[in-house]
Amino acid sequence: MPINPDAVGVTGDPVRHSWTSRDVLLYALGVGAGAADPLQELELTTENSMDTDLVVLPTMAVVLGVGGTGAFGAIGTFNPAMLVHGEQAITLHGPIPTKGEVETVGTITGIYDKVKGAVVEVTSTSTDTQTGQALFTNVMSAFIRGEGGFGGERGPSGPRNVAPDRAPDHTVTYETRTDQALLYRLSGDRNPLHSDPAFAAFGGFDRPILHGLCTYGFTGRGLLHLLCGSDPARFTSMEGRFSSPVLPGEALTVNAWETGDGEAVFQTLGGDGRVVLDAGRVTFAAA
Repeated sequence: MPINPDAVGVTGDPVRHSWTSRDVLLYALGVGAGAADPLQELELTTENSMDTDLVVLPTMAVVLGVGGTGAFGAIGTFNPAMLVHGEQAITLHGPIPTKGEVETVGTITGIYDKVKGAVVEVTSTSTDTQTGQALFTNVMSAFIRGEGGFGGERGPSGPRNVAPDRAPDHTVTYETRTDQALLYRLSGDRNPLHSDPAFAAFGGFDRPILHGLCTYGFTGRGLLHLLCGSDPARFTSMEGRFSSPVLPGEALTVNAWETGDGEAVFQTLGGDGRVVLDAGRVTFAAA
């Protein structure tokens, strides 16, 4: 069946997911923590430092909130190979604990007809099963090529979170490892596009590409240090649009422009200067 625009509002079954400090450490390594300057990131990479306590990178919300896309089954059938991750946003309702369990419920909040394809937006909220309090919210949009033309709404369009025409207020460059995708996939995303050369070639790539959410994690880690004094409790939200694939081993440069109290826009550039994560906005609390 074709894409069903009436699926907007459908909510999937709740999914529970638990984690420990081991998962926290593995995710941090997967997004490069400790590689550039371990002395500045002990709080992300060790649970037994004498000087600091282990903390969780805010962008880990994207892997802990698994199950939020369960409502996808209501939108109709499509070729999964035609789906690409378009945008990702997270909102933190407080620091993520180093161990715990959440129950995640996702709802389809938008289906848009872009003619050449369809955009499906899913909003999911993850609740701490011990306290009953919401820990974080994820909003994910996917572009499904070839599934447009069903006569639906076009949806939001036009530029947003545009970087000012001036030098960034903050910038940092991180080197990714040639095996970065193999590390990141251990946090849950085992898509062979990121590990199997034959599968990557079938998708039109010379070799496996980096997960978009790994680039997202590198970016969030940079913004945490640049804007939040490395304090996850100050990091409140982040959104961005994936605009170009990244190859493991590329350098990633995060540029941020402060646009108001507790707000900044950002872009992430690949090793050749192209924009790989665009339309970025981050909010943060004062120290």
